[in-house]
Amino acid sequence: MSAGSPPLRELVLATSNPGKLREFRAILGDLPVVFSALDAFPEVQLPEEGEDYEANAVAKARAVADGAGKPALADDSGLEVSALGGAPGPLSARFGGPDLDDAGRVEKLLAALAASGLEDRSARFVCVVALAFPGGEVITARGECAGRILDAARGRSGFGYDPVFEVEGDVRSMAELDAVEKNRISHRARALRSLRDAIQQLPS
Repeated sequence: MSAGSPPLRELVLATSNPGKLREFRAILGDLPVVFSALDAFPEVQLPEEGEDYEANAVAKARAVADGAGKPALADDSGLEVSALGGAPGPLSARFGGPDLDDAGRVEKLLAALAASGLEDRSARFVCVVALAFPGGEVITARGECAGRILDAARGRSGFGYDPVFEVEGDVRSMAELDAVEKNRISHRARALRSLRDAIQQLPS
């Protein structure tokens, strides 16, 4: 850190998902913050997730902030497909059960959409992020990214449902965008940008 630079703050990222960790660090990497991964605090256990984005994000952020004794940032996100009544929503990472990987969940989603018999392919990614302080305040923000579900996966970037999500106003899937493009328009990027001021004000 050069002379005159703002002091570094430490923020624990409440996830073990490598894709999310990369995006958190890329989106917020210009801030004077040291990002610690959850793996650095093996004694901290994340709570079981329910069916509400904000409740899940807040519960994870609080558990990590109190367990690690440091400010923590958590998110909960999901894909909402209109023809499936908004499913899988907050259950997106658990869609189809614990034995499925990302590709298996994508396959199950496409099968469910085909079985619906509906032509509506509209969908949106939703993310709620929560910034929690040990024993204290929690600040939340929400971001969305609209689009549609493709007939088949395209692209090799991203993770989760990115390969079958075509971004509104574009002809590419989320997995065909490079990291810079995705981190400019994604649901997670939009939510995190709303918390930039709060993160910059973390105690050093």
